[in-house]
Amino acid sequence: MSFGEPRVDRTALFTTRSAERALVYDPPPTDPLHVGAVRVLEANWTGTSTVPSRGLYPHQWSWDSAFIAIGLRHLSPLRAQTELETLLAAQWDDGRIPHIVFNPSVPLDAYFPSPDFWRSSTAGRAAGAPRTVQTSGIVQPPVHALAVWLVHRADPGLSHARGFLARMYPRLAAWHRYLLHRRDLGGAGLASVVHPWEQGMDNSPCWDAPLTRVTPAPARSFRRADLDHGAAEDRPTDLDYGRYVRLAADYRDAEYRDGGGEFAVEDPAFNALLIASEHALAAIAHELGATGTARHARAERLTRVLRERLWDQAAGVFRCRDVRGGGLIPERSVSGLMPLLLPGLPRETVAALVNTAYGPHFGLGSGTRLPPSYDLLGEAFDPHRYWRGPAWFNTAWLLERGLRTHGELARADALREAFLDVAGTSGYAEYVDPFTGEACGATGFGWTAALTLDLLHTRPDDGVSRTAGQHTFETTSGQGNEGGDGE
Repeated sequence: MSFGEPRVDRTALFTTRSAERALVYDPPPTDPLHVGAVRVLEANWTGTSTVPSRGLYPHQWSWDSAFIAIGLRHLSPLRAQTELETLLAAQWDDGRIPHIVFNPSVPLDAYFPSPDFWRSSTAGRAAGAPRTVQTSGIVQPPVHALAVWLVHRADPGLSHARGFLARMYPRLAAWHRYLLHRRDLGGAGLASVVHPWEQGMDNSPCWDAPLTRVTPAPARSFRRADLDHGAAEDRPTDLDYGRYVRLAADYRDAEYRDGGGEFAVEDPAFNALLIASEHALAAIAHELGATGTARHARAERLTRVLRERLWDQAAGVFRCRDVRGGGLIPERSVSGLMPLLLPGLPRETVAALVNTAYGPHFGLGSGTRLPPSYDLLGEAFDPHRYWRGPAWFNTAWLLERGLRTHGELARADALREAFLDVAGTSGYAEYVDPFTGEACGATGFGWTAALTLDLLHTRPDDGVSRTAGQHTFETTSGQGNEGGDGE
């Protein structure tokens, strides 16, 4: 079968070993964690992409697929490439990568908001929504360039043979242009989210104050399909959901034009992932024969702006900024720890973030097994309600990576071990109680299984995945221009 064929034999995907696989740190093939994670990814595979959960999330989600591809690269670099190619094929002409790509074979009532709510092909026509596939009109955190780079490094020979980087680079560059220009609503250079769902931490208490400006949609105007699959006490309230629906409907009715809505927030995790992906895009540019210098410089400048705009020295954490309200939001969220990913943070900022993560507000190393999504001492803390306290595996993976970036290897090793233990005992849950590891939400969750595989295939002593080949942000100096991006 040719390298360009997206539908390949499922068994071969998980048994074929690439030329680089001899260098990989492999757990035993009978390792229960490994076997269980592979089964989850097999069960959630649709033929061209992976759903987060067959019941609760039956379509393709943007940042889920990026995390899933990071795990899949250890099993099948081809399938990991296909995962990202499927997502990016639904990109809009203005550069945005939609947060959902809908599967037309799934009934409309299986998920809300459904394609007939978003009306992407009509309401999104001016923004260049695709005509052949239905999508949502909002976005999710930009993990994609990081994922593309790691997937490439899993099997560079396959990647070059298929032209993977050469095809992905212009799409990723357009995605970053969209965020850096269309979404610079605060005017300082950081990207703003215009809906809580865009930041990925949908129900965070960080959104409570900005959302008070939003009149909720009437409860009778929509039906919540999520309550068919999860307990009401673990999900957003009807009031919050009504505000989410109102924001999305207003954005749709404005034909997805940016800048006019009531909700605009600069979020530290969203921007940290954008900066990390700028570094990764620089590595991709270098691999394609350019220098990557301009992108590294942009990432370093954005790191400085992130600190100037969102760092709260007294609290030892990055805060969200309410662009419409004009100030920092006084809540501590796991989002505020995510800039640990960035290699350019000052040493004193890194030390303060580590102290916050391992102090009373997040309890790592003492009270909590994985980082809670919200301040343990905050008034809105709830260990089970969606993003208002439970621990999520993707943020734990990002924090583990950030700790390694700054040499906190013992803490990173301990977090890795806790992640793997809780992932297995929870049935690869969507999220868990941060104290007990009790499963919440869906089980058999895509990114939990995929990131479990990534940590299993990473040497505990040095944190360097042998399929990654090098530190995410490392490139050697080269010659040439920026790969046609023009920035």
